[in-house]
Amino acid sequence: MRFVLLCLSLTLSASPSWSQEALGLAAPAEVSDSGLLQHILPRFSLKTGIRVIADDAGDLVLETAPPGDPVFAREGVTYHLRIGEDAKHERFRDWLLSDIGKNTVESFVPEQGEPFSASFEVVATQDEIVIDGDAARGEELSMTHCGRCHVIGPQNRMNGLGSTPSFAVLRAMSDWSERFEAFFALNPHPAFTQIDGLTPPFAPERPSPIHPVEITLEEFEAILAFVSIIKAADLGAPLQLQ
Repeated sequence: MRFVLLCLSLTLSASPSWSQEALGLAAPAEVSDSGLLQHILPRFSLKTGIRVIADDAGDLVLETAPPGDPVFAREGVTYHLRIGEDAKHERFRDWLLSDIGKNTVESFVPEQGEPFSASFEVVATQDEIVIDGDAARGEELSMTHCGRCHVIGPQNRMNGLGSTPSFAVLRAMSDWSERFEAFFALNPHPAFTQIDGLTPPFAPERPSPIHPVEITLEEFEAILAFVSIIKAADLGAPLQLQ
């Protein structure tokens, strides 16, 4: 009898405690109606002892747009989990983002519609960068100072050096603003570029090998303003190795 009582005591002490107040999870109707929550929430609770229930007024919120962590997707919609500053909230989020949580989501087979996917890549959208300055003046300056090496636009599309990327190609790069803002420090520009009040003068023993590019800070800002509004080149999809 004592052995039975001891086993029962150990079992109860090892089981999750359900006396705590449940956390509520609010979700869009299409998620709630699919049956996904009824599939994943009991499994999370069984694993952690933290009760989470479907509740339209819950502090945990699933939404179809940021803010929040993207946790799963279905039929082109990515669902984001917004949590509060609570360790239990973080535990639920971390579980959903873990391999176990993802497998739990993807093991659910809805009666209607496509299954949910927890293995997807979120592409961050970069905020459009527009730089203040005289863009029209910047175009003229770009043609004058940069057009001897770079294709600036249709006006000099037959000019430029073949090994030098066009402004449109540079504009298509994710770090285009950093490249242009620091162009004077990137080779080969330091050897022939002077920006008044920004770059040091050429050393007497190392003069510019070509006619130097000499501009003011105001002209520099105008060039940046022009670059910020030009259309980026379409570089196509990334190459895929077979």
